[in-house]
Amino acid sequence: MRFTKMHGIGNDYIYINCFEEKVNNPSKCALYFSDRHTGIGSDGLVLIKPSDKADFYMEMYNADGSQAQMCGNAIRCVAKYVYEKGMTNKTNIDIDTLAGIKHLELFIDKENKVENVRVDMGKPILTPENIPIISPTGSSIKVPITVGGKLYLVTCVSMGNPHAVVFMNDVQDLNIEKIGPLFENHEMFPERVNTEFCVVEAPDRIRMRVWERGAGETMACGTGSCATLVAAAECGLTDRKAEIILNGGSLFIEWLDDGRVFMTGPAEFVFEGEIDEPQD
Repeated sequence: MRFTKMHGIGNDYIYINCFEEKVNNPSKCALYFSDRHTGIGSDGLVLIKPSDKADFYMEMYNADGSQAQMCGNAIRCVAKYVYEKGMTNKTNIDIDTLAGIKHLELFIDKENKVENVRVDMGKPILTPENIPIISPTGSSIKVPITVGGKLYLVTCVSMGNPHAVVFMNDVQDLNIEKIGPLFENHEMFPERVNTEFCVVEAPDRIRMRVWERGAGETMACGTGSCATLVAAAECGLTDRKAEIILNGGSLFIEWLDDGRVFMTGPAEFVFEGEIDEPQD
């Protein structure tokens, strides 16, 4: 089958156009294709499908084969894909996901290429049972949690998928390979969790590393960046608009007064090719 590899500030996925291709076992394909030694190498697999409720449907799987609800970097790549492949000529499109329909605005350059995409990520969820988390305080803000024998305060947010945001003084020297899985699989998080480790550098600038459930550390996370801005604002650490600096680049996040969170950032093609679907 034909595939396209794309990335949003380093958060890379394999994209399959299911208007033209059929994927029989997407979970197994995600696991097989994503391997960086024996496969194509990626953070997961994204299927671009028809939708009877929106312009397109985005179905996605993590690198471990588990299905994911939503990814902000991946959905920007879908927007670039469908526009530059001639599947739409609209610069405002709706994409359906397991986290609901997302509205995207495409910014086109002089060469008719998608330069940036602004995504309406919807309203954050802060109610513990809806994130979901098991909170000992009944709140999702500054919840105490012991991980690896150390006490942390986490602020938890759902952007269609669960996030735990940890503010600290330094992230560059953090042993994320050790601490990330402990957060991901902690009993507080019944559906596992994505964890953002963050340093607030200014009222409008946050530096972040992210450990994604089912993928490990990634270069960037769109929903995580949105959750981080919401968490920082809720904790009184930043304004409601900030640059989120990740290993792969920057995203610009704004939390409007009406409750919606908007994310703006780039998307890029890497390469295309053909690969056989793994056999059962």
